Amino acid sequence: MPGERLPPPEAETPGASNGAAGHRARLRRRLLTGGAEALADYEVLEYLLFAANPRGDTKPLAKALLARFGTLNAVLNAEPGALTQVTGMGGTGAAALKAVALAARRMARGEVQAKPVLGSWQALIDYLTIDMAHLTVERVRVLYLDTRNRLIADHHVGDGSIDEAAIHPREVVRKALDVGSTALILVHNHPSGNPEPSRADIDITRRIAEAGRLLGIVVHDHVIVGREGHVSLRAKGLI
Repeated sequence: MPGERLPPPEAETPGASNGAAGHRARLRRRLLTGGAEALADYEVLEYLLFAANPRGDTKPLAKALLARFGTLNAVLNAEPGALTQVTGMGGTGAAALKAVALAARRMARGEVQAKPVLGSWQALIDYLTIDMAHLTVERVRVLYLDTRNRLIADHHVGDGSIDEAAIHPREVVRKALDVGSTALILVHNHPSGNPEPSRADIDITRRIAEAGRLLGIVVHDHVIVGREGHVSLRAKGLI
C-alpha cells in the first residue's frame, strides 16, 4: 500500500554479514521488497525452514528437498513422513512446510466460497489444483451447487479408481437432494499426472448426468486434475 513502511532489518552481529545472520537478513529484505519472483524456489524453502533451524544454514536442506521431490509444489504437498525421510528434516520443519501448504489451500478455497462457481472458474481450478494435483492416490469429490451456482457442499466421495464400484450415480444424486442442490461438478485427480479422461471417467459421468436429469439435477462438468494440468469433460464435448 502507498506509504506502507517495511519493518527494520534484523540486527546483525559484527562480522555476520558473510554468515548465516547476514544471509538471512538479505533474504528477508528481498522477500519484503521484491515481487513474486524475488526468491528462487530453494530460497523460499530456506526461509520457511528458518523456523525449524533458527541459527543454522538451511540452504543444503532446501536443495535436498527439491532434489528429492522435484518442485516447490511437490515439496509443500509431500506427506510429512516422506519429508522427514530427507536427511536433516525433522518434525518441526515438516510442520512449517505443511502450515504453508494449508494456508495456500485455505486462501484458494476462500476465493471459491460465496461466489458463483461458474463465474469464478479459474479460481475453482486453482483451488482444485492446489488441493489435489499432487495427491498420490486417486480421490473423488462432488461439488454441490445451489440455484445460483454457489458452493453449498464439497463432498469427499472416496479414494480409488472412479467407477461404479467407488461412486454410485444414485448416491451422488441422492446427496444432491439431501443438501438441496440443483447442480453439481464432479472432480477427481490422476496421480499419474496426466489429466486426460479414461473410458471409465467418461462412462460414469454420463451415468450420473442421466440419473440427475431425471430428478432435475444438472451435472455442469467433470474436472480431472493432475500435475500436468486439468481437463474439463464439458469443454471436450464429452457431457
